[in-house]
Amino acid sequence: MIWLTWRQFRAQAITAVVTLAAFAILLAVTGPRITSLYATSGLTGCHGDACAGLATQFLVDLTSGRGVPLLPVGANAYVLLYFLSVLVILAAPVIIGIFWGAPLIARELETGTFRLAWNQSITRTRWLTVKLTLTGVAAMAFTEALSLMQAWWAAPIGQAVGLGGSASIMSEGRFGYFVFPTHGITPLGYAAFGFALGVTAGLLVRRAVPAMAVTLAIFAAVGVVTPLWIRPHLIPPDRTIATAEAVQASFFPTSGPTIAVTAARVPGQPGAWITSSGAVSAAGQPVTAPAACASALPRVLRGASPGWDNCLASHGIRVAVSYQPVSHYWPLQVTETGLFLALALALAGCCFWRLGRRRI
Repeated sequence: MIWLTWRQFRAQAITAVVTLAAFAILLAVTGPRITSLYATSGLTGCHGDACAGLATQFLVDLTSGRGVPLLPVGANAYVLLYFLSVLVILAAPVIIGIFWGAPLIARELETGTFRLAWNQSITRTRWLTVKLTLTGVAAMAFTEALSLMQAWWAAPIGQAVGLGGSASIMSEGRFGYFVFPTHGITPLGYAAFGFALGVTAGLLVRRAVPAMAVTLAIFAAVGVVTPLWIRPHLIPPDRTIATAEAVQASFFPTSGPTIAVTAARVPGQPGAWITSSGAVSAAGQPVTAPAACASALPRVLRGASPGWDNCLASHGIRVAVSYQPVSHYWPLQVTETGLFLALALALAGCCFWRLGRRRI
């Protein structure tokens, strides 16, 4: 059964190996320049507020010019490679679900080969166990390998961003919408979920192409919902109240009496992920915009808000910030990975139950 699975899976396996080799060569060729620029940037022994300027200068130097002579004017090899490498890791789980998972059972049902495969000495349960285990482990290993290679290549970029640097698209910290799911151990969970989702869709839909479309639609929806509404609440966030100046807050008027606030930083918590912020009184209670500040609204709408900020501060209005500190990074990684592994196991269990009880 293992040999049969390998023969049926060898095209996908060869494609995965070739992709990993090409990815590794590309990163290995371009990585030394990033390391060299970082070593000469002065960031290695940097301490204090001066690091942000040096980090930004490092990223600006990295993203200046083409980097590779063959690129058109205005394009930068490192910006392009950074974007594509993150995109490849983000897309890998859903591609696995579409091309590895969805046809796994649907192809057998479409072609009718299930009548031969499931009426020999091998039971349906054993057939599915071997298929899910070998292909699923390969999917997880492939995605995590991509992630580890990109993490090695982009390590100096991540360190510079963590020190306050920002340039071009290289501005997301460890909690960023695109950085978090492509680093650490979360790619393992997403790969397992994408593969199991594809297999389940193929079993339920019974046609490979429609199952691929279903897999893509569901995975895309999960990819949007998770960072916006699930990840911020996987671990209870910390909360602090500070002055608008301390959190570098920007106040914006709304159609109602409330005050919209965007905080840019958390005092004493560099690299923290701000999940929400709001205007509060000195006692910590939500407040509405004072009527005395109404005269500053026209300037706010034109983009100039010092009068608005000063007016709110004079009325004792402060900013409450909910955030995930850097110390929550790995607990969030473990929790989110565990969530998607649990979903993958649940989908696999559904396949076993459906295949064992349903008369094909």
